Amino acid sequence: MAVPPVPQARAAVQVRAVRVPMLVDVVIGLLTVVALPLAVVAIPNTISVVAALLPPGVSQVEMIRAHGLALPAMLVTVPIAAAAVRRFRAAPILVAGLTLLALADAAGGYTETVTLVGVLRVLHGIGAGMLVPATLAAVAERPRHRVLLPIWAGALSVSLLSAQALALWAIRDVSSWRVTLQPYPLLTGVALALAAVYLVLWMVTGGAGAAEAEGERQVLPLRRPTSAERGRLALAAVPAAAIAALGVGVTFDWPPLLVVAAAALATVAMLALAAFGAIEGQGGRTLALVNVAVGLVVLPTAAQMTYIELGGPLGGPGLLGLWVPFLVAGLAALAAAVLAGRAPETSATRMTAVGLAAVVGGMCAVRLLVPAPSGTPLVVPFVLLAAGAAVALVGAFRLAGLGSALLGLSLCFPAVLAGFLLGTGIQVNRLREAAGSAPAGRDGGNALVKGFVDALHMWALVGGFVVVGVIVLSSVLARRSAAAASAGQVVIPLPTPSPEGDDPGPQEPDTVR
Repeated sequence: MAVPPVPQARAAVQVRAVRVPMLVDVVIGLLTVVALPLAVVAIPNTISVVAALLPPGVSQVEMIRAHGLALPAMLVTVPIAAAAVRRFRAAPILVAGLTLLALADAAGGYTETVTLVGVLRVLHGIGAGMLVPATLAAVAERPRHRVLLPIWAGALSVSLLSAQALALWAIRDVSSWRVTLQPYPLLTGVALALAAVYLVLWMVTGGAGAAEAEGERQVLPLRRPTSAERGRLALAAVPAAAIAALGVGVTFDWPPLLVVAAAALATVAMLALAAFGAIEGQGGRTLALVNVAVGLVVLPTAAQMTYIELGGPLGGPGLLGLWVPFLVAGLAALAAAVLAGRAPETSATRMTAVGLAAVVGGMCAVRLLVPAPSGTPLVVPFVLLAAGAAVALVGAFRLAGLGSALLGLSLCFPAVLAGFLLGTGIQVNRLREAAGSAPAGRDGGNALVKGFVDALHMWALVGGFVVVGVIVLSSVLARRSAAAASAGQVVIPLPTPSPEGDDPGPQEPDTVR
């Protein structure tokens, strides 16, 4: 038996070492594109759309309340899953989360009671809450190719923008209300298969250490979580649990002004935690603030826009007319994220501000262009919201490490629920005013339609000002951090020669922080 020369054997080993990591990156990219929309599409509560298909005797209010448990369960799970990802790595967490989603989808076709619906929606929320931090950690475990992180940020932004439309698309022209519990079972199976392949490759390559062995720079530095990091992740679970309880409590007929006040207080608390509780200095603060801003405005705004443009009295384009704006916004967000990932590292702070400014522009476009009789004008707000959020996330992620990224995600989805509560409170208040001021009949119906539009415009104004406040707060904190760093540097002068003429030799000034 002939033995190949040593150089040839070594070359074969190097080829295999290059091909396997490349395959892992491809699998992670595909898994990110599939798993993030699956996770975010679990958020919308669409059972009211198919309420006419519910069995006789089932309370619609109780069913709506049970169906809405997914988002509270998700936002409580995210910080717990973030801590688990840091301990066990991403691959097993991804498989576990997708397995929960698959089991909930399979059981959704056989449910009969409100209690079981609530249980399955909680499982959906837990599975979705595991996927979001696990996909980010999977990206962080790979060498930095400046591709995977932009894909992740773009996929998250597009998922937030289109979640409501995707949830409604799954239940169009259905004959059973149970479809709301299993919107995309085939896609869940595909994602689970990709996660299984990733788990096998992760085990074959020796886990995350294989990437470090290649000597390439990683997207986010991997290290064991410190006690301070674990403490902040645990602290992030406190406002998440509080907002989750708030989200369940408001379903028991809270006054709209009380809902708005409670959601506003929760938003202020999250901004305070992002500004003063983030890790890794100013980069961590900026990343946490961006996550709060993106979570607060993108999905709640897109959800209201989607409902208004479904047709009916406003004559919107409907779901079929919205797919072109969503497609253009998705491609624009991915392209903008990739370009932001390839920009110089020194421009990361500027990219974050530009991205948030684009989100503000998208909120202004909502006030100017919505409602629209066709889908074409909606390209402008959709693109600004999705691309702006993607660029802001990419720029912010480049300023901080994995611990800050996971902490930011722990604030993003509580902000989504706070945004829903703020928007719903404003909407209910406007609709009550419209119903009380308009006479019965056709004019009363027109007044209600106007109330829906006015509520969206008011929410766009409120959300836009919150994002502007985040931009200002981040800038002020960055300047203070830079000033504190400059003030903390003390230069020790060179020693002077002694009177006897002894020369201590050339010495460099020391900088002490």
